[in-house]
Amino acid sequence: MCSCCSSHVDWLPCSHSRVPVGKVSGHIGVGKFSRARMICVLPRLYIGCVKDTTDSQCLHEHGITHVLTVDSEPPKDLDQFHTKFVRLLDDSCADILSHLPECLIFVKEALGGSESSVLVHCHAGVSRSAAVITAFLMSTENLTFEDAYGRLQTIKTDVKINEEFTNQLALFEAMGYHVDMTSSIYKQYRLQNVTKRYPELQKLPQDVFASDPNLMGQTAEVLYRCRKCRRSLFRADSILNHILGNGPSAFAHKKVNLSTHASLYAQCTSYFVEPVQWMKEALLGVMDGQLLCPKCGSKLGCFNWYGEQCSCGRWVTPAFQVHKNRVDEVKTVTIRTTKT
Repeated sequence: MCSCCSSHVDWLPCSHSRVPVGKVSGHIGVGKFSRARMICVLPRLYIGCVKDTTDSQCLHEHGITHVLTVDSEPPKDLDQFHTKFVRLLDDSCADILSHLPECLIFVKEALGGSESSVLVHCHAGVSRSAAVITAFLMSTENLTFEDAYGRLQTIKTDVKINEEFTNQLALFEAMGYHVDMTSSIYKQYRLQNVTKRYPELQKLPQDVFASDPNLMGQTAEVLYRCRKCRRSLFRADSILNHILGNGPSAFAHKKVNLSTHASLYAQCTSYFVEPVQWMKEALLGVMDGQLLCPKCGSKLGCFNWYGEQCSCGRWVTPAFQVHKNRVDEVKTVTIRTTKT
């Protein structure tokens, strides 16, 4: 065991033993540093707290070249390192899921250099940094959240990812270990965060609303139009598919290819969609109400930021519900002409 490690798990050899600082060991190292609390998770990948960033000697001893900070404030005096700062609180409203791509890219690029090592830290080294490290293990080793988190807990016993981050990492797993902003899972997650960040439902971010297909021309392969006046209302990719059945959650936290189960949705009498630009005036500042066609005024459905129950029994939150018998599905056919 190297001199910098004060504790060691017998079945995992220390990553520093007989290995120069900054080199790949080939073993998973575990250790608690005497001057700080930085711990080696994988060769050249460390998890720690803000105090670790103040111990320059320890950082250099372990070949740290990159520092990823996930905290409310950036650390000081790290000019000699490659750094990335993600401003994030450790609370129930924090969105770590949307920051995972940039965090994982930074870590992967750091480990791509044979002479570089990276420290991932938050304030206490318990929740935010643990969430990033867990996501890294999930994506690089194709592990479930439970397996990746369990491995990290074996290495650093005091980690405790908060419940909201745990839910977000489950969504990360459901999306196939990447953040797909076009998926129903991510869109529903983003909508669920709206009421947390904007409780008055005023001045909502523009990206909450999908583009109005009536203003875009027929660029989508499948459109849904008002049955009465034929006005284009939303595209097929605005439909937020959900898992059939009872329960308070809109999506099961497991890998599901929703497109392969389209026939199962026959019992659903409504489409649940993301908000579209033409709905904006009706939604702002109001918790629930009717959805009316912007052209003819006929009733299409309803919305409720607290959620609505689908006819299949699934509770969807928030809910922007359009009844299937009020719209028609229109498939766009592209006609190609052959020059003679």
